[in-house]
Amino acid sequence: MTEIDDTDALRALLTEATRPDLMSIDLASTAELVALMNAEDATVPQAVAAAAPAIAAAIDAIADRMARGGRLVYVGAGTAGRVGMLDAVECPPTFNSAPGQVVALLAGGDSAFLGAAERAEDNVETAPAQLAALGIGPDDSVVGIAASGRTPYVLAGMAYARSIGALTVGVSCNPHSQLSDVVDHPIEVVVGPEFIAGSTRLKAGTAQKLVLNMISTITMVRLGKTLGNLMVDVQATNEKLRARAIRIIAQASGVDETAAAAALAAAKGDTRIAIVALGRGVDSAEARRHLDANGGDLRRALGAQP
Repeated sequence: MTEIDDTDALRALLTEATRPDLMSIDLASTAELVALMNAEDATVPQAVAAAAPAIAAAIDAIADRMARGGRLVYVGAGTAGRVGMLDAVECPPTFNSAPGQVVALLAGGDSAFLGAAERAEDNVETAPAQLAALGIGPDDSVVGIAASGRTPYVLAGMAYARSIGALTVGVSCNPHSQLSDVVDHPIEVVVGPEFIAGSTRLKAGTAQKLVLNMISTITMVRLGKTLGNLMVDVQATNEKLRARAIRIIAQASGVDETAAAAALAAAKGDTRIAIVALGRGVDSAEARRHLDANGGDLRRALGAQP
């Protein structure tokens, strides 16, 4: 295994810095600590807002490639990698994304989600091999996530992705990071030193979660996976989600929930088909034809001529 050791560079990172004003927190009351942490956390959305133009540009580029059939792939280690895995695994039930459309690679493999594998982030051979195994190509988008912006596993993965023509995005929490230098779309959310020095599962982890929420959610909106803010691609695989699908159909179609439930049953659980059937006053088979004729675009299917 090839590793990189740059202790001096790590020491200089803002995310590794120590806050002198917090050096006595172990003497504070629990109520004071809660207030202090909450005040720190409240600064994260401001840091994300400062990076909004870069986030928007990255999303437009990702959505363009995904519209051509490309995939969204997250690459990260430790907390950053776990945040990526969490975002990826939520896309199928929320947006009915196809298997493998949104993927997350974690240093140390899937088992590192439940158990720390800290040495794995220094391996510069694993991420390129994982990306090669996925068959990454020019239509794919690879998002590297690293609070430090210098995680060897992530940097190596991004270098490989860029070398084969994939779109590359870097999400880091340090200004002028190494990660930003090797990607097409750098996103730097500078949250400053952590409440516990170097514990980037705190503000940095929160910032990463907010940014990935934006990347996946807004990309899916751009791909027509919602109708307004309605989750029209929800998979009704349990009672809670079935009830949600019925409410969505009722809201989108202006019918009561009894009629929405009947339409969902007739559509065999497909929320989109139920909405088109109700909106156009046709049966499920005809609703599907309208959707297919409009490339799955729900708004166009609702407004298209028979």
